[in-house]
Amino acid sequence: MGEEEAAVADENGGLKVEESGEQTPSWLSMRFDVSPYRTHHFFKQFRAARNPNNFLKGLKWSPDGSCFLASSEDNTLSLFYLPQDGGDTNGYGVPIPEDDSYGASLFINEGESVYDFCWYPYMSVSDPLTCVFATSTRDHPIHLWDSTSGELRCTYRAYDAMDEITAAFSVGFNPGGTKIFAGYNSSIRVFDLHRPGRDFGQYSTLQKNKEGQAGILSTLAFSPTNSGMLAVGSYGQTTGIYREDNMELLYVLHGQEGGVTHVQFSKDGNYLYTGGRKDPYILCWDMRKSVETVYKLYRATENTNQRVFFDIEPCGRHLGTGGQDGLVHMYDLQTGNWVSGYQAASDTVNAFSFHPYLPMAATSSGHRRFAIPDDDDEDKSDLQVKADENCVSLWSFYVTSEENNNTYDENNGVTSNSHLQNVTGDEKIA
Repeated sequence: MGEEEAAVADENGGLKVEESGEQTPSWLSMRFDVSPYRTHHFFKQFRAARNPNNFLKGLKWSPDGSCFLASSEDNTLSLFYLPQDGGDTNGYGVPIPEDDSYGASLFINEGESVYDFCWYPYMSVSDPLTCVFATSTRDHPIHLWDSTSGELRCTYRAYDAMDEITAAFSVGFNPGGTKIFAGYNSSIRVFDLHRPGRDFGQYSTLQKNKEGQAGILSTLAFSPTNSGMLAVGSYGQTTGIYREDNMELLYVLHGQEGGVTHVQFSKDGNYLYTGGRKDPYILCWDMRKSVETVYKLYRATENTNQRVFFDIEPCGRHLGTGGQDGLVHMYDLQTGNWVSGYQAASDTVNAFSFHPYLPMAATSSGHRRFAIPDDDDEDKSDLQVKADENCVSLWSFYVTSEENNNTYDENNGVTSNSHLQNVTGDEKIA
């Protein structure tokens, strides 16, 4: 694009005007060779005198991107809405503040430890009926919560052989949003979303010859291409691939060094990424030839029992993951090569999640700490937690247009300051 065309594009809000007079969008993509900047930070509201050792366990954006849900050790889920401006306006971020950027809009207190939670796939803040999310907690049935009022919509109850309620270890909606799939010990139970109660279909993941998947089914994910494939991770260090309609086992993937805690399909559904507990590698599997892994992505998780969640950007090109070192690492999924990393916290970053459509991401951090009691001075036994520990942060990535991406490739990866933009569209001055 020449200088005249660039000027015309600026006048037309970033749209390139063709000779025919039609306006075509100049697509923006996130730049991962430049560290993002922090726009919002939250930590004080997760700390209380009654539970000073509280810490974050994970977070997930809503499908419409209007808010995100964070889970913490005190059995609480906190809902935060994204400000309408999407972030700060100066393009340089904010330092670690002494106070929270703003308070949570909603708190959901569960009775026991939260195992898993997920949003309704067609959730939209403009339609209150769709504003729901499901949770699975210890010794409780699956709860369906209203994210606008905080009320409990309904429950989905599974019973064991002794006719006692058994808790799900993982939960997820099918792509159509009509059913809830839940993982238990060596079995999957399927609930009809519109029929709460104790009616469900049960499918064992162990066959009569004892082949298949054994152990706690801790995570599940559906293929985004509506191919009818479901991936289920187990603490037995295996990942099973099933048909969604009849739960037929297609094949089992072996290779994780620890219990599988997170699985996610690529945007085109051709690849599957799996991560395990006390396993320093995220494994990439080709769904068309799942004999062996394609490559491994390193992260610092070999010494923690925590679940560390990773995420793939909306364009499907890069993956971001945290670790014990407080760093977020970015990987190019086409090559499996490390691209960049940045310091997100001073303790374990246990969740990283891209915004569904904005060039933003959210991180949660924290781990359990143990204070050593002091007989001489009780005050010395208090936990000293910094502002960038046990916290949630929102990050904004710099973006560049599609044509500038071509210039970036032509310059062999050298960034031009004139092409560097922040989320507000303002150019970054060197």
